[in-house]
Amino acid sequence: MQTLLANNRAWAARMVREDPDFFTRLANQQTPKFLWIGCSDSRVPANQITGLDPGEIFVHRNVANLVVHSDLNALSVIQYAVDALKVEQIMVVGHYGCGGVLATLRGMRVGLADNWLRHVHDVKVRHRRRLDHLTVPEQEDALCEMNVIEQVGNVALTNVVQDAWARGQKLSVHGWCYGLKDGLAKDLGVSMSQPGEVLGVFRHALKRYPRGG
Repeated sequence: MQTLLANNRAWAARMVREDPDFFTRLANQQTPKFLWIGCSDSRVPANQITGLDPGEIFVHRNVANLVVHSDLNALSVIQYAVDALKVEQIMVVGHYGCGGVLATLRGMRVGLADNWLRHVHDVKVRHRRRLDHLTVPEQEDALCEMNVIEQVGNVALTNVVQDAWARGQKLSVHGWCYGLKDGLAKDLGVSMSQPGEVLGVFRHALKRYPRGG
């Protein structure tokens, strides 16, 4: 812990050297344009991946980057980001090699989180004909992507986002999948910016995973 505190002091001093007004500006205003909904995995840090400073991206993270309509935590974050902070872009960001997705595919028990991962299991079952004919590595990558696509749809269908679109607020929802092996984020092509796009974008995205014979 002492090492972490020392690192913190060194970081704060460096930020002040580079920009003497940095913390004053940060303390007085939070004006992010982006909401990042990502996995809790420690290898997927939102600010570093996007090259943004503190205060430029609002972040919510949970196991397997899920957006569940009964999860008041995630919904409260979305509501505050959209209604109070007026973010313009919401990104659901999964990552290849996600432990929650792999546990679901392999039928592994992980404890209490098994209940949470039932939502990933539902995605797997819903699209099993698009997965079962693939090799194991292909299944892993495809389910990571499919899970993101499903969560983008869940975000777009929340009353918060639907209400924002209804009143003409500028707001888009996107889906990315991050590669731990190369540090690159893949745009999954599921961007939505109005309610009429949701179903069409969702269906088109799933066509890239053909059903087996």
